[in-house]
Amino acid sequence: MRKQTGLVISAHGRHALVETPGGDAVLCHARGKRLEAIVGDQVHWLPSHDSGVITQVLPRRNLLHRQDRTRSKLFAANLDQVLVMLAAVPSFSEHLLARLLIACEAEGIPVHILLNKADLHAAFDTARQRLAPYPAMGYRVLPLAAGNASAATGLSELEQMLARRVSLLIGPSGVGKSTLVNRLVPEANARTAEISQALQSGRHTTTATRWYWLDRDSRSALIDTPGFQEFGLQHLDRTQLAQYMPDLAAHTGRCRFANCTHMQEPGCDIRAAVDAADAGTPPVSASRYQIYRDLWHELAPQPY
Repeated sequence: MRKQTGLVISAHGRHALVETPGGDAVLCHARGKRLEAIVGDQVHWLPSHDSGVITQVLPRRNLLHRQDRTRSKLFAANLDQVLVMLAAVPSFSEHLLARLLIACEAEGIPVHILLNKADLHAAFDTARQRLAPYPAMGYRVLPLAAGNASAATGLSELEQMLARRVSLLIGPSGVGKSTLVNRLVPEANARTAEISQALQSGRHTTTATRWYWLDRDSRSALIDTPGFQEFGLQHLDRTQLAQYMPDLAAHTGRCRFANCTHMQEPGCDIRAAVDAADAGTPPVSASRYQIYRDLWHELAPQPY
């Protein structure tokens, strides 16, 4: 039986929905316990009656995932960019935002920030002011009003950002991701129901990651992810942490000691940049440095 190549467009447990080059979707299961296929993977699979068997996951360009001390969550692979979606209401956690950005930086995936609910003017102005330092770090901040059908704020710019790219949409619960997906992909609800039925997983696939094509030529894709409130970084080496924070990384080569942890060593340029934040030097805010300190302690090796 000849193996075939396909694209994973949704997965639930040991099962995955694989799209063929012709556009058909085939329900497959992975061969072997160690083989895990996730959305965005290119896979080899073999037909088996009316379904298929995934025999190989092809090499990935990148992989976005989170990991705490007991388990990991793989979101998607082979991404061109990540869109972190926040909202003016509910108020976002800068600590959670930092974790998302760090995870993307560690994988070398370009990342942008979408700030939703621009029609809530007072709350939006406050939220946008909190994000004011991020463009200087290299992150684009795009305002949106996804839930307001009469407001086109940011949508045309977003569509340009999405063109000819595979984009992952991610963010905490309640920021309007589903609303945005439904505006960009009008048939999303029907497609979700179709995928749920194919995977025979019912309501549980409301927590699944899904791939949506945005054009008929299948060149632009949006991957929707479930909301969450925590994002572990246990898979990262804490000695590389400052390199994944652009505002801190700008100072890492100027410390007195090559192996500086930026915690208490004399001659640390990062700590000097925090102290001199009002003196016209490239700043590191006290809040961002505190995030670094918190993560440094969190990622400390655990005693056996």
